[in-house]
Amino acid sequence: MSIRHGLLALLERGPRYGSQLRTEFESRTGSTWPLNVGQVYTTLARLERDGLVAPGGEDAAGHTLYAITDTGRTELREWYERPVDRANPPRDELSIKLAMAVGAPGVDIRAVIQSQRHATIRAMQDYTRLKATALAAVESGQSRERDDVAWLLVLEQLIFQTEAEARWLDHCESRLVRLSLAADGRAAAPAPPQAADADADTEANAETETETDGPGRATAPATTARTRSARTRRG
Repeated sequence: MSIRHGLLALLERGPRYGSQLRTEFESRTGSTWPLNVGQVYTTLARLERDGLVAPGGEDAAGHTLYAITDTGRTELREWYERPVDRANPPRDELSIKLAMAVGAPGVDIRAVIQSQRHATIRAMQDYTRLKATALAAVESGQSRERDDVAWLLVLEQLIFQTEAEARWLDHCESRLVRLSLAADGRAAAPAPPQAADADADTEANAETETETDGPGRATAPATTARTRSARTRRG
């Protein structure tokens, strides 16, 4: 999430002070990513350092106002036009948890998946109810229509994200089941057929082994010798 560019986008609509920026940011995003005032002013100080905003006087209540500069508008336009970089995806706690649970002693990874699936489905149901409320507000034409549309888009992204997470959890469970079955099958597999063939070959060789009269003098196989003896007696 780019707080930096989010604040620039709000300042493009006119000068704002810190608390006002926090309120409008949370209103636009439905408080999905809440900010504290200190975080806002820290970001404003960095934006001022980089020449993207400048102090814009004070309001009637004495709040220091900040205004976007031309450099800030250029930065904002480039941010809108630039695709979000996915080369370094943010760390995902669930992915890390499952990765560490694989093979961990005493951890039932399928129970971990099942617990997370219940939480994901509950979150999806909550987002869906909030979407219905936001959609009704947009269709009613209330004065905060811009914020309601923005909140609706954020909610739909969260719904798609939780749906994808639920499918991924189903996939993880299926993958683990297949790997477990494959491992059990390898453990219970019978001896390779090559070993049985080798035993049969050994027995066949023993039956036809030649007889010897002494060292280095091999005679015909025993069955051939007995045949010759029988012919001699008949003669």
